[in-house]
Amino acid sequence: MSSRRKFIQEFALATTASLLSPSWQVFAHETNDWFVPLALQNEMYTTAINIAKKKVRGGGDDTVFKKPFLDAAFSGNIFLWDTCFIACYAKYHQDKLPIENALDNFYNLQDKDGFICREYTKEGKPMWSKDHPVSINPPLLAFAELELYSQSKNIQRLQKVYPSLKKFYHYLIAHYRMEDKLFFSDAFGSGMDNIQRYPDGWQDDGKGIPVKNLFPEIFAYTGLSSVWNRQGRAVDLSAQMALFADNLSTIAGLINEKNDIADYRQFYHETKVAINAFCWNDTDGFYYDLGYGKQIKRKHIGMFWVLLAGIVPVEKLSMFLSHLTDPNQFWRTFPVASYPADQPGFSAKGDYWMGSVWAPTNYMIIRGLLHNDQIKLATKLARQYYWCIAEVYKKTKTFWENYAPDSLTQGNQARADFCGWTAIAPVAIYHEFIQTKKNQHFKSEI
Repeated sequence: MSSRRKFIQEFALATTASLLSPSWQVFAHETNDWFVPLALQNEMYTTAINIAKKKVRGGGDDTVFKKPFLDAAFSGNIFLWDTCFIACYAKYHQDKLPIENALDNFYNLQDKDGFICREYTKEGKPMWSKDHPVSINPPLLAFAELELYSQSKNIQRLQKVYPSLKKFYHYLIAHYRMEDKLFFSDAFGSGMDNIQRYPDGWQDDGKGIPVKNLFPEIFAYTGLSSVWNRQGRAVDLSAQMALFADNLSTIAGLINEKNDIADYRQFYHETKVAINAFCWNDTDGFYYDLGYGKQIKRKHIGMFWVLLAGIVPVEKLSMFLSHLTDPNQFWRTFPVASYPADQPGFSAKGDYWMGSVWAPTNYMIIRGLLHNDQIKLATKLARQYYWCIAEVYKKTKTFWENYAPDSLTQGNQARADFCGWTAIAPVAIYHEFIQTKKNQHFKSEI
């Protein structure tokens, strides 16, 4: 086994920055960059947890969601990738924030063939037709379960959910993996709602899977994005599937399902090779989606999933990261922009995924940087992001769905009290990059 692969496996077993080595923590604690006063740290933490507690619903008279669960709670529907990222901070308070029940809602509604919709109504009905990729969110359930395990060490939980995870994994491979070993997806289903994924100038050629709007009175998905799917290949979903396989390999090892590991590793290897063979651009030093086998020269934050998935070869890493750290691209006043500033369509105010700064993608990048031994850069991003969140909190006394990339303010399309995944900053990043010996007692007071 190579030393690189050994490192990846060892990190996967830890699977969370909460288990960072002391040397990483010392670096984070000793620097004075992006300093946030202790009192403000504690206030933000308390506020975030209190907001999250108010988002708990279900149980009681609810005939579908029979146990109380932690939710994004901006809609009566439940959302898959929101819930998976909520686990990234709820892992620290599993006794008070019922995140396991939130994940179980999706397993309980899983179809026999393994399908799990990205969104269900309050009646437990899939919001989207399973024959279209808009029904699939980033497949992060195994990642979320390992987040919880990092704190709970609950092997029984992993044993319980493993069959559902495995069925979902195989469903996605059967329906969205193509002959080139890459995956096609849907722009809206990818979670980055308004980023265009089809090539500039493309018109509907009738070769995509047409969408069926099951609840048009709630949301009618139309336009070119809804018919661009099989024609393309998505770097983000392909990398997320490689991550899924790596996470399942870790879980299989933990629960002694070792006969499955070789298949996961083979799939991981094939996907990594395909992404680097077809999506990497040597001239630009970046990964691109494909359209009919040709690279679509459009950058967006979804490409950085290759970091957490361990896809980027060492010799390509520096060039790739130069785009992330470039203040003219992604590293804006409030990092990291979801859409680069040097590309047509970027919004300094955010415009949702056309520039806004989002907790899930920032956390994904931070964890991806750690996964690639980029400790100082990960710490810099975590602390600067935390400081920016704190500056907006001081003015508004709440946390927002997203933030503007070019000013210390919420995005121009952002919900307030979003805890929700934005609690990643005041809670998860606090634990993993901010907390010092002086305030280590604080978490026990919540």
